[in-house]
Parts: sequence; structure tokens; C-alpha cells
Amino acid sequence: MPARGGAVKTLAGVVLLGLAVAAPVQAAVKDAQPNGFTLENSEWVPVAPQVAYAALVNDVGRWWPADHTWWGDASKLSISDKAGGCFCEIDGAQQAWHMTVTFTDPGKLMRMTGGLGPLQGMGLHGALEWRFVEENGGTRITLWYRAGGYTPDDLGKFAPVVDKVQGLQLGGLATFLRKGNERAPR
Repeated sequence: MPARGGAVKTLAGVVLLGLAVAAPVQAAVKDAQPNGFTLENSEWVPVAPQVAYAALVNDVGRWWPADHTWWGDASKLSISDKAGGCFCEIDGAQQAWHMTVTFTDPGKLMRMTGGLGPLQGMGLHGALEWRFVEENGGTRITLWYRAGGYTPDDLGKFAPVVDKVQGLQLGGLATFLRKGNERAPR
């Protein structure tokens, strides 16, 4: 188990990586408190909502940043788009259940619950929504995440770091969709 500041140092490293990549069109830390935070990132893509939703579910291993997986290989990721479904990473005996799918309305909304990355190991929990809204002949994809729980650290300080990482994740999906489903850069 890492020392109390270990997770903060890990997340700080992720922030430096995130600063090297362009930010999404719209990003915001909606609120940040000692016990949790709310984030919202948004991108417009030139495809129908159903196409964007299908890429989220069926092509996650092609657009998710590989350096934001446990074992460095995004092709090991999968999303089961049904209530109780798993957003999982399986590499033989090495396995991670990242989040649980709790709501799905294909082409409109997918909600998952759990803690992503180091938040999971800290015992924190969150609700993450992928929202798809038709806009200007394409789709506005919004990635919304609210996380909280007990930790001796101030969770509000984690919000900018997690926001940058989620911007990378949403950016990967948007780039994948803009390039006509070619392999997104990693």
C-alpha cells in the first residue's frame, strides 16, 4: 500500500502528462470540496449519437489511452453495455473491474459507477456519465464524473488532475470518431 502521499504523487505525474496534450473543447471542474468533486468535459464530433455510442462501447480498446490502463495495453479493455455490465481490463490472470454499468440508453447515455484508477484503491466511489446529444449535424459528447468518499487527503486537490485525465480519455474517443474510426493516437 503506498504511503499517504503516494496517490497524490502518482496523480501529479499524470497531470504533467496531461499538460502535454491539448485540452478538450470544453472542460470544467464544476466543484471541488475536501470530500469530493464534479467534473465535466465535452467534445463535438461529426457523427450521429448512435455511432459515437457504439464506438464508446465496441471500440474502447482502439481509442482509450494505453498509458491510462493498468498493464499498458488498451486492447485489453471492454465495456458490456447492459445493467450490471463491466468496464473491465483483462490480460490473462491480471484483471481489473474499473466500473460497473448501471444505466444505458444507447445513443443517449451510459452511466457507470466506481472509482477510476488510483481512486479505486483509495476506496473512493463515483458516478460517471457519457452523454450523447445531437448537435449541429453531429454529436456533443459530455463526460461527467462525480467522485467522493473518505480519505485523509483533500479530494478537491485531485479534481484538476482527474479532469485532465478525463479530457485525455474523451479526447481519444473524439479523435477516433473524427478520423473515421482509424486507430486513434496513443
